[in-house]
Amino acid sequence: MASTANVSASMKWEVVKKSKKPNGSARQQNVKTSAGKKALAESNMPRIDPAPPLKPSETIYESFERMGKKNKEQVPPAPAPEQHPKKPNTGKCDKNSPRNEGDKNSQKTVKFKSLEDAMKALNLSTLQQQLEKSQSLFPENPSVCVKDLASYLNYKLQAPEIDPTVSKYSYDYPYCLASKELKSMCKTLLVKSTDSQQQLFDHCINTMLRELEKQPGEALHGYRFCIQAIMLENPKIATQNLASHLELLRSHQNNPVKCLTIMWALGQAGLTDLTEGLKVWFGIMLPVLGTKPLSLYAIGYLERLLMMHANLTKGFGVMGPKDFFPLLDFTFMPKNALSPSLQEQLRLLYPRLKVLAFGAKPESTLHTYFPSFLSRVTHNCPDDMKKELLNSLTECLTLDPQSFSVWRQLYTKHLSQSSLLLNHLLDSWNCQSGKIRKSLPETVQSFKVTNDEMSTSAACSQGVKACNDVCNQLQVKMKGQGFPWSRLVLVALVFAVGFVMHDIRANGSFKASSVARVLHQSGMMSVSQQAWNKISLYSYKGYSWMETNAPYYYSEMVNKMGPILEMALEKTTLAVGYLGEKCSNQIAWVKDNAPRLIEWLNSSIPDGVVQLIEYLKELLLSIHQNHLQPAMVYVKTSLEQGWQQFVKSCKGEVSWPCVQDHLVYISMSTWTYLQNTTIAVKNWAFSMLSRL
Repeated sequence: MASTANVSASMKWEVVKKSKKPNGSARQQNVKTSAGKKALAESNMPRIDPAPPLKPSETIYESFERMGKKNKEQVPPAPAPEQHPKKPNTGKCDKNSPRNEGDKNSQKTVKFKSLEDAMKALNLSTLQQQLEKSQSLFPENPSVCVKDLASYLNYKLQAPEIDPTVSKYSYDYPYCLASKELKSMCKTLLVKSTDSQQQLFDHCINTMLRELEKQPGEALHGYRFCIQAIMLENPKIATQNLASHLELLRSHQNNPVKCLTIMWALGQAGLTDLTEGLKVWFGIMLPVLGTKPLSLYAIGYLERLLMMHANLTKGFGVMGPKDFFPLLDFTFMPKNALSPSLQEQLRLLYPRLKVLAFGAKPESTLHTYFPSFLSRVTHNCPDDMKKELLNSLTECLTLDPQSFSVWRQLYTKHLSQSSLLLNHLLDSWNCQSGKIRKSLPETVQSFKVTNDEMSTSAACSQGVKACNDVCNQLQVKMKGQGFPWSRLVLVALVFAVGFVMHDIRANGSFKASSVARVLHQSGMMSVSQQAWNKISLYSYKGYSWMETNAPYYYSEMVNKMGPILEMALEKTTLAVGYLGEKCSNQIAWVKDNAPRLIEWLNSSIPDGVVQLIEYLKELLLSIHQNHLQPAMVYVKTSLEQGWQQFVKSCKGEVSWPCVQDHLVYISMSTWTYLQNTTIAVKNWAFSMLSRL
């Protein structure tokens, strides 16, 4: 009982007073007691294992390699290393532990001085092995393999990062640095993984954007290489989700580097396909053209795209009015979001963009552009823009007849714009084509009727009066198109022939007619008869000679020249075929570049040259009116006076002997003058020689 009492007494709680300086045995006893209490508490609570330290992120191909080794060796996974609790008063891990050494080795990457060195150091056999392992591990999921390719290349191609737009290098950089073997390997893999190309493209863009958030992030050469490889194989990948890419671009609008990266990636579609490049530009770059950090690359890309693809016919059908007119506003409107240098650069590209907008059949599409052109022509718009709009409206009326009906429908709502266009047509009426001159009178007449109706109503305005005045001037211009000299000559000729025929019929014969009497009195009858007799004689002799000798000479020529001509024709045909075969590339190049040359000439000829041509035209008209016409009148008067003097010298009757006498007199006078002049020159020459 005593022992039981002692045990029960020993199990009761005791109050221990804390001494200021406990001795060593008491301290050890307290430590043991607290350790026991802690062990009892931990045994009753649920156990929570401490989390292992975070590992550095592994690339995809490292994970594949580790999994491949496990599958090949058939070794069960090793148990996780025992996690030792951290020592008190120590905040750092042991630097010499083997765990940390392994992590450092896995994170170690080789940095090259240039991307060219990184490309040369790339081991293609190792890359092929990694791809084969990925294909064996995931045979039904090719997207993993292509993503592994992008990760491996970006991991190995670590070189100094470049500008996100790659503007300082060629358009196919960095793809142009790769070897033929690497290009062939990537092409083969992409062909096998056609359904995964879109996933790889989106993966590369998203990964590049994530890396740009890191400071510092990895170089992105591998992802750029894969994007260019995809675009060379299938450029339509970039334009399948333009709306989502535009939304992605706008979500990063506060980060110009990311925006330029997205624009560069999508713009690679234009390397091989003009159509896809234009779709990217109008779908992605045009909406952000007003953003200053992005405008420089957008216009530079458009210039490079149009320079790379000289044959603009391949881009027909991409642009429409909704794409063209924002460009027109950016090109000509002053004080917009573009700088003056960029606006001038865009103005140089405008003629080719206009050709792309109008397409292959402008005669059937220009009437859709007419309303927007007309609504922009105002009295306050800049002079350059007004000139371009009026010329474009004239072109629409010239090429597409439906533009006249569209204009008539829009007339009442665009009176001031219509007055400007009518004034332009009035000023350039002499330069207008026949199509406009043929169709414009009907349109002007309909405008006159509309003006009369509106002038009687209370809605009459200054614009109606201006249009009415221009319509009246145009009608006067169209009715009086110059004196009809050709019609007058034709009528006079018909009248003269009819008069002669009537005179001969009334008098019974030509000799008894009044025409014959007038010709006889003036002396023209004898001269005309002699001339007619000689013409008849020589014509008969020539006809007789041709009838006798022509068959002979023809047969001789056929016998002697026939084989030679046949051989020459055959050789010429062969030469033309040979030259056509050898020069086919040059001929195709000329055909492709001739429109571009014409466009360049049209865009490069300054306005000063056009004004000079106008000044020359006015100078020639002035010379014709002030000098040539008076000179012609003077010559005509002089000839008439000379003829009268000649008739008087022949005593009122011009006859052949009189003409002969005058010819002899003129010949003798001319010969005497030449002799006297020759003698004078000869004497002057002898006198000069004698002085020497």
